[in-house]
Amino acid sequence: MARRTKANLEDIARGAGVSKMTVSRVLRGGTGFSEETRDKVMAEAARLNYLPNRLAAAFGSAGASTLVGVCVPRFTSSLFGQVLEALNANFTRLGYQTMIGSHDQVPADEELWIRSLASWQPAGVLLAGTRHTAETQALLRDLAVPVTEIWDLTTAPLDMSIGFSHHDSGYDMGRFVASRGRRRVGYVGALAGVDTMARARQAGFEAALQDAGAALVASEVMHDRPGFYAGYIGTETILSRRRDLDALYFHDDEMAIGGMAYLRAKGISVPGDIGVAGWGAMEAAAILPHRLTTTEIPAARLGKLAAEAMVMRLRGDAVRDVQVLPTPLVPGATV
Repeated sequence: MARRTKANLEDIARGAGVSKMTVSRVLRGGTGFSEETRDKVMAEAARLNYLPNRLAAAFGSAGASTLVGVCVPRFTSSLFGQVLEALNANFTRLGYQTMIGSHDQVPADEELWIRSLASWQPAGVLLAGTRHTAETQALLRDLAVPVTEIWDLTTAPLDMSIGFSHHDSGYDMGRFVASRGRRRVGYVGALAGVDTMARARQAGFEAALQDAGAALVASEVMHDRPGFYAGYIGTETILSRRRDLDALYFHDDEMAIGGMAYLRAKGISVPGDIGVAGWGAMEAAAILPHRLTTTEIPAARLGKLAAEAMVMRLRGDAVRDVQVLPTPLVPGATV
Protein backbone atom coordinates (compact mmCIF):
# COMPACT_ATOMS: atom_id res chain seq x y z
CA MET A 1 0.00 0.00 0.00
CA ALA A 2 1.40 3.36 -1.01
CA ARG A 3 2.18 5.70 1.89
CA ARG A 4 -0.05 8.77 1.93
CA THR A 5 1.87 12.05 1.61
CA LYS A 6 1.09 14.62 4.29
CA ALA A 7 -0.62 17.80 3.09
CA ASN A 8 1.42 20.99 3.17
CA LEU A 9 0.78 24.72 2.80
CA GLU A 10 1.08 24.56 -0.98
CA ASP A 11 -1.64 21.89 -1.15
CA ILE A 12 -3.99 24.06 0.92
CA ALA A 13 -3.17 27.17 -1.12
CA ARG A 14 -3.87 25.33 -4.38
CA GLY A 15 -7.20 23.97 -3.15
CA ALA A 16 -8.33 27.28 -1.61
CA GLY A 17 -7.17 29.38 -4.55
CA VAL A 18 -4.96 31.67 -2.48
CA SER A 19 -1.25 32.22 -1.97
CA LYS A 20 0.93 30.12 0.30
CA MET A 21 1.68 33.26 2.38
CA THR A 22 -2.05 33.83 2.93
CA VAL A 23 -2.45 30.22 4.10
CA SER A 24 0.42 30.73 6.54
CA ARG A 25 -1.13 33.93 7.96
CA VAL A 26 -4.54 32.30 8.35
CA LEU A 27 -3.21 29.21 10.14
CA ARG A 28 -1.08 31.33 12.47
CA GLY A 29 -4.04 33.55 13.41
CA GLY A 30 -2.75 36.60 11.57
CA THR A 31 -4.63 39.43 9.85
CA GLY A 32 -4.89 40.99 6.41
CA PHE A 33 -7.48 38.72 4.79
CA SER A 34 -11.27 38.46 4.63
CA GLU A 35 -13.46 36.10 6.62
CA GLU A 36 -14.37 34.41 3.34
CA THR A 37 -10.69 33.71 2.66
CA ARG A 38 -10.19 32.43 6.19
CA ASP A 39 -13.16 30.08 5.86
CA LYS A 40 -11.90 28.70 2.54
CA VAL A 41 -8.41 28.08 3.92
CA MET A 42 -9.68 26.43 7.12
CA ALA A 43 -12.12 24.25 5.18
CA GLU A 44 -9.40 23.09 2.80
CA ALA A 45 -7.01 22.41 5.71
CA ALA A 46 -9.70 20.30 7.38
CA ARG A 47 -10.47 18.43 4.11
CA LEU A 48 -6.79 17.55 3.68
CA ASN A 49 -6.35 16.64 7.39
CA TYR A 50 -3.48 19.12 7.55
CA LEU A 51 -1.16 18.68 10.53
CA PRO A 52 1.15 21.67 11.15
CA ASN A 53 4.86 21.17 11.62
CA ARG A 54 5.28 22.69 15.07
CA LEU A 55 9.06 22.92 14.81
CA ALA A 56 8.79 24.83 11.53
CA ALA A 57 5.97 26.90 13.02
CA ALA A 58 8.38 28.17 15.63
CA PHE A 59 9.81 30.36 12.88
CA GLY A 60 7.81 32.72 10.74
CA SER A 61 8.75 34.49 7.57
CA ALA A 62 12.47 35.03 6.99
CA GLY A 63 13.22 32.73 9.89
CA ALA A 64 11.72 35.03 12.52
CA SER A 65 11.04 33.16 15.74
CA THR A 66 7.47 32.90 17.03
CA LEU A 67 8.47 31.25 20.31
CA VAL A 68 7.88 33.20 23.52
CA GLY A 69 9.48 32.00 26.75
CA VAL A 70 7.37 32.23 29.93
CA CYS A 71 8.84 31.55 33.38
CA VAL A 72 6.70 31.52 36.54
CA PRO A 73 7.52 30.70 40.18
CA ARG A 74 5.67 27.37 40.27
CA PHE A 75 3.14 25.29 38.38
CA THR A 76 1.18 24.13 41.45
CA SER A 77 -0.43 27.53 42.07
CA SER A 78 -3.95 27.78 40.67
CA LEU A 79 -3.41 31.50 40.09
CA PHE A 80 -0.30 30.98 38.00
CA GLY A 81 -2.22 28.24 36.20
CA GLN A 82 -4.82 30.81 35.17
CA VAL A 83 -2.10 33.18 33.98
CA LEU A 84 -0.41 30.46 31.92
CA GLU A 85 -3.69 29.30 30.39
CA ALA A 86 -4.55 32.84 29.31
CA LEU A 87 -1.04 33.49 28.00
CA ASN A 88 -0.97 30.29 25.98
CA ALA A 89 -4.46 30.80 24.52
CA ASN A 90 -3.80 34.38 23.48
CA PHE A 91 -0.31 33.77 22.08
CA THR A 92 -1.76 30.92 20.02
CA ARG A 93 -4.53 33.22 18.79
CA LEU A 94 -1.93 35.77 17.75
CA GLY A 95 0.31 33.27 15.95
CA TYR A 96 2.91 32.51 18.64
CA GLN A 97 3.85 29.51 20.76
CA THR A 98 4.91 29.44 24.40
CA MET A 99 7.81 27.62 26.00
CA ILE A 100 7.06 27.43 29.73
CA GLY A 101 9.38 26.97 32.70
CA SER A 102 9.45 27.60 36.45
CA HIS A 103 12.08 28.95 38.83
CA ASP A 104 10.58 28.09 42.25
CA GLN A 105 11.36 31.61 43.51
CA VAL A 106 15.11 31.03 42.98
CA PRO A 107 16.72 33.67 40.71
CA ALA A 108 19.62 31.34 39.88
CA ASP A 109 17.15 28.76 38.54
CA GLU A 110 15.53 31.44 36.40
CA GLU A 111 18.97 32.23 35.00
CA LEU A 112 19.58 28.59 34.06
CA TRP A 113 16.20 28.41 32.33
CA ILE A 114 16.90 31.56 30.30
CA ARG A 115 20.26 30.13 29.21
CA SER A 116 18.44 27.08 27.89
CA LEU A 117 15.72 29.21 26.30
CA ALA A 118 18.29 31.37 24.49
CA SER A 119 19.32 28.45 22.27
CA TRP A 120 15.79 28.47 20.79
CA GLN A 121 16.14 32.11 19.72
CA PRO A 122 12.87 33.28 21.31
CA ALA A 123 10.90 36.20 19.97
CA GLY A 124 10.28 37.47 23.49
CA VAL A 125 10.47 36.59 27.19
CA LEU A 126 7.91 36.92 30.00
CA LEU A 127 9.10 36.61 33.60
CA ALA A 128 6.88 36.46 36.69
CA GLY A 129 8.63 38.62 39.24
CA THR A 130 11.25 41.33 39.31
CA ARG A 131 14.18 39.60 41.08
CA HIS A 132 16.82 38.65 38.51
CA THR A 133 20.52 37.90 38.76
CA ALA A 134 22.99 40.23 37.04
CA GLU A 135 23.76 37.36 34.65
CA THR A 136 20.07 37.02 33.76
CA GLN A 137 19.86 40.71 32.94
CA ALA A 138 22.98 40.42 30.77
CA LEU A 139 21.50 37.40 28.95
CA LEU A 140 18.32 39.32 28.25
CA ARG A 141 20.28 42.28 26.90
CA ASP A 142 22.22 39.94 24.61
CA LEU A 143 19.01 38.34 23.34
CA ALA A 144 17.78 41.81 22.36
CA VAL A 145 14.11 40.78 22.42
CA PRO A 146 11.08 42.28 24.21
CA VAL A 147 10.93 41.36 27.91
CA THR A 148 7.81 41.64 30.05
CA GLU A 149 7.89 41.31 33.83
CA ILE A 150 4.46 40.20 35.00
CA TRP A 151 2.62 39.70 38.29
CA ASP A 152 4.86 41.81 40.54
CA LEU A 153 4.58 45.40 39.34
CA THR A 154 7.67 47.52 38.90
CA THR A 155 7.77 51.11 37.69
CA ALA A 156 11.34 50.61 36.43
CA PRO A 157 11.03 47.47 34.26
CA LEU A 158 13.72 45.86 32.15
CA ASP A 159 11.40 46.58 29.24
CA MET A 160 7.68 46.26 30.09
CA SER A 161 5.78 45.54 33.30
CA ILE A 162 2.18 44.34 33.70
CA GLY A 163 0.97 43.54 37.20
CA PHE A 164 -0.06 44.94 40.55
CA SER A 165 1.43 46.07 43.83
CA HIS A 166 1.57 43.30 46.42
CA HIS A 167 2.31 45.90 49.09
CA ASP A 168 -0.82 47.85 48.20
CA SER A 169 -3.06 44.75 48.19
CA GLY A 170 -1.74 43.91 51.67
CA TYR A 171 -2.28 47.49 52.82
CA ASP A 172 -5.89 47.48 51.63
CA MET A 173 -6.57 44.27 53.56
CA GLY A 174 -4.89 45.60 56.70
CA ARG A 175 -7.02 48.73 56.60
CA PHE A 176 -10.17 46.64 56.16
CA VAL A 177 -9.30 44.26 59.01
CA ALA A 178 -8.62 47.19 61.32
CA SER A 179 -11.90 48.83 60.29
CA ARG A 180 -13.71 45.73 61.59
CA GLY A 181 -12.36 46.41 65.08
CA ARG A 182 -9.56 43.81 65.02
CA ARG A 183 -6.57 44.94 67.07
CA ARG A 184 -4.37 41.89 67.83
CA VAL A 185 -3.64 40.37 64.45
CA GLY A 186 -1.41 37.51 63.31
CA TYR A 187 0.05 36.55 59.92
CA VAL A 188 0.49 32.98 58.64
CA GLY A 189 2.68 32.53 55.57
CA ALA A 190 4.91 30.14 53.67
CA LEU A 191 8.13 30.04 51.62
CA ALA A 192 10.10 31.83 54.34
CA GLY A 193 13.05 33.83 53.04
CA VAL A 194 12.11 33.14 49.41
CA ASP A 195 8.79 34.69 48.39
CA THR A 196 9.50 38.42 48.28
CA MET A 197 6.04 39.17 46.89
CA ALA A 198 4.34 37.59 49.92
CA ARG A 199 6.69 39.55 52.17
CA ALA A 200 5.61 42.75 50.42
CA ARG A 201 1.95 41.89 51.12
CA GLN A 202 2.76 41.24 54.77
CA ALA A 203 4.64 44.54 55.02
CA GLY A 204 1.74 46.47 53.49
CA PHE A 205 -0.73 44.73 55.78
CA GLU A 206 1.33 45.55 58.88
CA ALA A 207 1.75 49.18 57.81
CA ALA A 208 -2.02 49.61 57.45
CA LEU A 209 -2.64 48.11 60.89
CA GLN A 210 -0.17 50.51 62.45
CA ASP A 211 -1.73 53.48 60.67
CA ALA A 212 -5.12 52.43 62.09
CA GLY A 213 -3.89 51.97 65.66
CA ALA A 214 -3.89 48.15 65.53
CA ALA A 215 -0.86 45.85 65.42
CA LEU A 216 0.56 42.70 63.86
CA VAL A 217 1.53 41.00 67.12
CA ALA A 218 2.52 37.55 65.83
CA SER A 219 3.81 35.96 62.63
CA GLU A 220 4.32 32.35 61.57
CA VAL A 221 6.08 32.00 58.20
CA MET A 222 6.98 28.44 57.32
CA HIS A 223 9.50 27.08 54.84
CA ASP A 224 6.82 24.85 53.28
CA ARG A 225 4.96 25.63 50.09
CA PRO A 226 1.60 27.35 50.60
CA GLY A 227 -1.34 24.96 50.78
CA PHE A 228 -4.22 23.72 52.91
CA TYR A 229 -2.02 21.67 55.23
CA ALA A 230 0.50 24.48 55.70
CA GLY A 231 -2.38 26.76 56.67
CA TYR A 232 -3.70 24.20 59.17
CA ILE A 233 -0.30 23.68 60.84
CA GLY A 234 0.61 27.36 60.72
CA THR A 235 -2.61 28.29 62.48
CA GLU A 236 -2.05 25.67 65.16
CA THR A 237 1.50 26.94 65.72
CA ILE A 238 0.71 30.64 65.90
CA LEU A 239 -2.23 30.14 68.26
CA SER A 240 -0.10 27.99 70.54
CA ARG A 241 2.02 31.11 71.12
CA ARG A 242 -0.68 33.80 71.07
CA ARG A 243 -4.14 32.71 72.15
CA ASP A 244 -5.41 36.30 72.28
CA LEU A 245 -5.35 36.95 68.53
CA ASP A 246 -8.59 38.35 67.11
CA ALA A 247 -7.70 38.05 63.38
CA LEU A 248 -5.39 36.12 61.05
CA TYR A 249 -4.12 37.17 57.61
CA PHE A 250 -2.90 34.32 55.41
CA HIS A 251 -0.40 34.00 52.56
CA ASP A 252 -3.24 32.95 50.23
CA ASP A 253 -6.75 31.51 50.21
CA GLU A 254 -5.63 27.86 50.36
CA MET A 255 -3.74 28.54 53.59
CA ALA A 256 -6.71 30.51 54.95
CA ILE A 257 -9.06 27.60 54.25
CA GLY A 258 -6.62 25.22 55.95
CA GLY A 259 -6.47 27.59 58.91
CA MET A 260 -10.25 27.70 59.19
CA ALA A 261 -10.32 23.89 59.18
CA TYR A 262 -8.11 23.96 62.28
CA LEU A 263 -10.24 26.63 63.95
CA ARG A 264 -13.41 24.65 63.27
CA ALA A 265 -11.81 21.48 64.68
CA LYS A 266 -11.02 23.36 67.89
CA GLY A 267 -14.43 24.93 68.23
CA ILE A 268 -13.16 28.45 67.48
CA SER A 269 -15.81 30.38 65.54
CA VAL A 270 -15.12 32.51 62.46
CA PRO A 271 -15.68 35.43 62.50
CA GLY A 272 -17.10 35.47 66.05
CA ASP A 273 -13.93 34.51 67.95
CA ILE A 274 -11.37 35.32 65.29
CA GLY A 275 -11.42 36.97 61.86
CA VAL A 276 -9.76 35.35 58.84
CA ALA A 277 -8.54 36.96 55.60
CA GLY A 278 -6.85 35.38 52.60
CA TRP A 279 -5.49 36.47 49.23
CA GLY A 280 -6.20 35.42 45.66
CA ALA A 281 -10.00 34.97 45.47
CA MET A 282 -9.57 31.30 44.62
CA GLU A 283 -12.67 29.36 43.58
CA ALA A 284 -12.97 27.43 46.84
CA ALA A 285 -13.14 30.69 48.81
CA ALA A 286 -16.58 31.46 47.36
CA ILE A 287 -18.32 28.23 48.43
CA LEU A 288 -17.42 28.14 52.11
CA PRO A 289 -20.21 28.43 54.74
CA HIS A 290 -18.90 31.98 55.28
CA ARG A 291 -17.48 33.51 52.09
CA LEU A 292 -13.79 34.18 52.70
CA THR A 293 -12.62 37.77 52.95
CA THR A 294 -9.90 37.98 50.33
CA THR A 295 -8.28 39.97 47.51
CA GLU A 296 -9.22 39.33 43.90
CA ILE A 297 -6.30 38.82 41.51
CA PRO A 298 -7.09 39.30 37.78
CA ALA A 299 -4.92 36.37 36.69
CA ALA A 300 -6.64 35.61 33.38
CA ARG A 301 -6.81 39.29 32.40
CA LEU A 302 -3.13 39.70 33.24
CA GLY A 303 -2.24 36.80 30.93
CA LYS A 304 -4.32 38.22 28.08
CA LEU A 305 -2.89 41.73 28.39
CA ALA A 306 0.67 40.43 28.67
CA ALA A 307 0.36 38.36 25.49
CA GLU A 308 -1.22 41.23 23.57
CA ALA A 309 1.38 43.75 24.77
CA MET A 310 4.24 41.43 23.80
CA VAL A 311 2.87 40.92 20.28
CA MET A 312 2.24 44.65 19.87
CA ARG A 313 5.86 45.32 20.78
CA LEU A 314 7.03 42.63 18.36
CA ARG A 315 4.98 44.21 15.57
CA GLY A 316 6.36 47.66 16.31
CA ASP A 317 3.07 49.04 17.63
CA ALA A 318 2.93 51.57 20.47
CA VAL A 319 2.42 49.95 23.86
CA ARG A 320 2.71 51.25 27.43
CA ASP A 321 5.83 50.24 29.32
CA VAL A 322 3.89 49.87 32.60
CA GLN A 323 0.31 48.63 33.00
CA VAL A 324 -1.23 48.52 36.50
CA LEU A 325 -4.06 46.11 37.22
CA PRO A 326 -6.52 46.59 40.11
CA THR A 327 -6.79 44.03 42.91
CA PRO A 328 -10.21 44.67 44.49
CA LEU A 329 -10.84 43.57 48.05
CA VAL A 330 -13.67 41.04 48.48
CA PRO A 331 -15.20 41.78 51.93
CA GLY A 332 -16.64 38.31 52.42
CA ALA A 333 -18.01 37.27 55.82
CA THR A 334 -14.98 36.01 57.74
CA VAL A 335 -13.69 39.25 59.23
